[in-house]
Amino acid sequence: MTAKQDKIWMQRALSLAEKGRGYVSPNPMVGCVIVSEDGDVIGEGYHERYGQAHAEVNAVRSVKDSSQLKNATVYVTLEPCSHHGKTPPCADFLAAKPIKRVVVAMTDPSEKVNGKGLERIRKSGIEVDTGILQKEARQLNESWLHYLEFDRPFITLKIAQTADGYIAAPNGDSKWISSKESREQVHIWRSQNDAVMVGRNTALYDNPSLTVRLVEGRQPKRVVIDGPFSLPRNLNLFSDQFEEKTFIITHNKEKSQAEADPMLKMFQSNYFRGEIIHVEEVNGHSRLKEGMRKLAEKGITSLLVEGGQQLSSALLKLGIVDRLQLFIAPKLLGGGTKSVMGLDINRMEDIVPFKEFSWSQSGPDMLLTADL
Repeated sequence: MTAKQDKIWMQRALSLAEKGRGYVSPNPMVGCVIVSEDGDVIGEGYHERYGQAHAEVNAVRSVKDSSQLKNATVYVTLEPCSHHGKTPPCADFLAAKPIKRVVVAMTDPSEKVNGKGLERIRKSGIEVDTGILQKEARQLNESWLHYLEFDRPFITLKIAQTADGYIAAPNGDSKWISSKESREQVHIWRSQNDAVMVGRNTALYDNPSLTVRLVEGRQPKRVVIDGPFSLPRNLNLFSDQFEEKTFIITHNKEKSQAEADPMLKMFQSNYFRGEIIHVEEVNGHSRLKEGMRKLAEKGITSLLVEGGQQLSSALLKLGIVDRLQLFIAPKLLGGGTKSVMGLDINRMEDIVPFKEFSWSQSGPDMLLTADL
């Protein structure tokens, strides 16, 4: 195969991997394409669901005539795993096949793999090449890579504001600042992220469901910061059909532990069926960094925050927002609640520029996508 052909087949494998977005976490998205000695695609597959067969296995299973595997080339977007997890090692699986070559976009940096999969395949006499469309492969799994490196989810902060920077009118009304097209985009993001998070004020006054309704997609986990553990249990997050997908992050251990007592639950008809995460208290608020780390322990690799001013500002001040998705509607309010306040930046020389940013249009709104 030529270098150009390698890129073509790897791009196809990346496109296949994308189909697993939202369904395979906390595993990475992986795609695989098998090309015969004659240059024809004879098999392809991707990791479809967490706990199910990996991309390489699905691709090999899709080959109608196993004799075609002889001297074939396998393109896979991530180094095949070398350890037993919910499935057997893919490196051993490929090493036992009569293939000639394995082309890998990027190595797996996780401690259990990190080159071991490639070594096993090479030892079986199969040629191995790496680095084909590596940048694109890393971009595909940026949340997973971030999760491995920083032990917390990749955090995307979504804000919808007017042209003069307000997210709500003086009476608290915020529906709807952004357009229908923008709201549909948010529902797409919800389906792609492991969890969606709001603060207690947003939960109390807006009573959001944080579900995927405007588009097709899987329902994310839901997280609410409720430091005093006092939100009413008739809110949607605690009473709808997805209640078990809700996490409450709180520093009120005494009150929350009492509610989590399994014996007490037996005598309650409306007990909370989700999960409670305890964190330390800092100046009257729940320690957010600790909460993010504990969400990572629950397998949350990506988090979409749809908070109000207080939560958005707190996350930005802590420096743990990785991406900002800012919708700017062509509207003016002239007063109300500003989107962000209190970042403790008093001089222009202290201002923090975005690492990368781009502008796009979303219906009548403008969308700023910025990496911090």
